Amino acid sequence: MASSALQISPAWYAVYAQVRHEGKVYTRLTAKSFECLFPQMERWSRRRDRRKKIQVPIFPGYLFVRTILDNYEQVKILQTPGVVRLVRNKDGPLPVPDNQINSLITLMGNAPALTSHPYLTEGMRVRIANGPLYGCEGILVRKRDEKARLVVAIDIIQQAVSVELSEEDVEPLTL
Repeated sequence: MASSALQISPAWYAVYAQVRHEGKVYTRLTAKSFECLFPQMERWSRRRDRRKKIQVPIFPGYLFVRTILDNYEQVKILQTPGVVRLVRNKDGPLPVPDNQINSLITLMGNAPALTSHPYLTEGMRVRIANGPLYGCEGILVRKRDEKARLVVAIDIIQQAVSVELSEEDVEPLTL
C-alpha cells in the first residue's frame, strides 16, 4: 500500500513479452493508451536472392511502458496478449531509472548505427573475443581511472596478472 501511495508520477517499467511478438505487444499496449518504448535497430538480413535492411529489437523479448502502476494498470498490461510478465523482484514490479531510458532514447535518435553489446559487470568472468589476446580468459575489473582491465589469475599459486583492454573486445564467459 505504501509503495503505490508514494508513486504519484509515471515511471518506466520493463515488460517481458513473447520473443518475436514484441511489435504486436507494442501495438496492443499503445492501443490501450499506454506510453510505450520498443527500441529497435537496423540490421542487414540475408534473403535467398537479396540483402535487405530490417528493424530488429535491441533487447529481444523486452519493451518498456510508462505509467502510474496501480493494480488496475498492472492487470491491464498483464492481460494484453503476448505479455509474459513485468520485470520484478520480491517486492513487485521494478521501475527502470529515467536516466537509463532517456539515454536509450537519445542513442536511438542520434547514433548512426547501434549494435547490441553483452552486459558486463565488474568481477564477471570474461573472454577476449578480438585482437592479439583472443581467447584469453579472466576477470573484468576497473581501476580508479575507470579503464577496463582483464585479470588472469592462476588460482593454485594465488597470483595474478592484469592488462588494460577495451570492453568492446570482451565477451561474457558462459559456463
